[in-house]
Amino acid sequence: MTQTMESEKLGDKVATSQSTVETVPAPPRTGSRFRIVALVVLFIALVAGAIAVYLHYQNRVSSDDANVDGHIAAIAPKISGNVLDVAVLDNQAVKAGQVLVRIDPRDYQARVDQAKAALLEAESKLHSARVTIPMIDETTQSGNTAATAQLADAVAEVARARASWQQASTSDLAVAEANVRTRQASNDRAQADLTRMQPLVDKAEISRLQFDAYTAAARVTVGELQAAQQKLASARQDVEIRKAALDAAQTKVNQAQAQVEASVANRKQVGIREADAGTAAASVESYRATLEANQLMLSYTSIVSPIDGVVTRKSVEVGQIVQPGQGLMTVIPLQDTWVTANFKETQLANVRPGQKAEIHIDMYGQTVAGHVDSIAGATGSRLSLLPPENATGNFVKVVQRIPVKILVDRTNGLILRPGMNVDVTIFTK
Repeated sequence: MTQTMESEKLGDKVATSQSTVETVPAPPRTGSRFRIVALVVLFIALVAGAIAVYLHYQNRVSSDDANVDGHIAAIAPKISGNVLDVAVLDNQAVKAGQVLVRIDPRDYQARVDQAKAALLEAESKLHSARVTIPMIDETTQSGNTAATAQLADAVAEVARARASWQQASTSDLAVAEANVRTRQASNDRAQADLTRMQPLVDKAEISRLQFDAYTAAARVTVGELQAAQQKLASARQDVEIRKAALDAAQTKVNQAQAQVEASVANRKQVGIREADAGTAAASVESYRATLEANQLMLSYTSIVSPIDGVVTRKSVEVGQIVQPGQGLMTVIPLQDTWVTANFKETQLANVRPGQKAEIHIDMYGQTVAGHVDSIAGATGSRLSLLPPENATGNFVKVVQRIPVKILVDRTNGLILRPGMNVDVTIFTK
């Protein structure tokens, strides 16, 4: 029914327009010329505008699929502990190095103190070991020198004792034995003479004076023989004494040799002490590394801002027990931002890094200048969490979009916040 009414209205309008046309008189000839001129001018203007629009958009590509990006710093603790203080509020501006959160440091301070004590003890042991090395070196060196000197004296004494023993056992003993034999021969002759003279004196063939001389000579030879025998016994005893002295000197040589070997063994204590000093030095380095690690853990109790920016999404409160890696807040730098524009792949044939660009910011309705920094190495769909699988029977070809990074040259005092929508135009020439 509605369509019927609309048809009737349309028929009435057509009839009215036909009657109007029939009643309007023909325009004058001059008016027709004016209209023709106006139509020509309008056509030329339209053509010129179309050419201008074509030329305007020929060397530029645009995309409204663009957003502001920035280095968003997620703040998380490296250690676990109880939060003592939260020094910032949501949306508060902070500087790099400014303290954001403080964690209870007492447990970590105790570990640092223990590590310091252990390091001091290790350094003391190292100092003691290093001081002992020169003392032991000098002591053992002196003992070795003394033992070597004693060994040399003992060897010389052995040489002297051996020479004395050899002399006593050869020449001195031979002389004494020869002297005994000589005295024995003299005594035998004197005794024989006395025996021969005894009958003569009894017969008074010789005088008593002569017999007394033979008797005295016999007694002298007996005394000389006894003296020679005593000298021989003394020489033999001296040989034994010299032999005992040689044995004693040899014993001293053995003792001196043992002392030298002991001093050489003691010299090895220097190497042992040096090894102990090396072990102590390694312990010092180990304890120093432990101390540095504990000091580093202690420094983590103060969480600071890594960059200048604005605190966002603060989720930590005083008294909360935090764990390593737990998100506490986010710091967003407002002065270090750029634009990521997703252009169609068909638009990027002539786009190169360094080309000028215009960025229209929806929030302010203003445009700022920039330039192309780089073009992504893959399309957005390929870098998505679930890339499309094109190896299917119902594949439909879709124009892909490739992210292009645009750096802002001048912000003109405008604040660009990550996530804001913008329109980007790149001038390819």
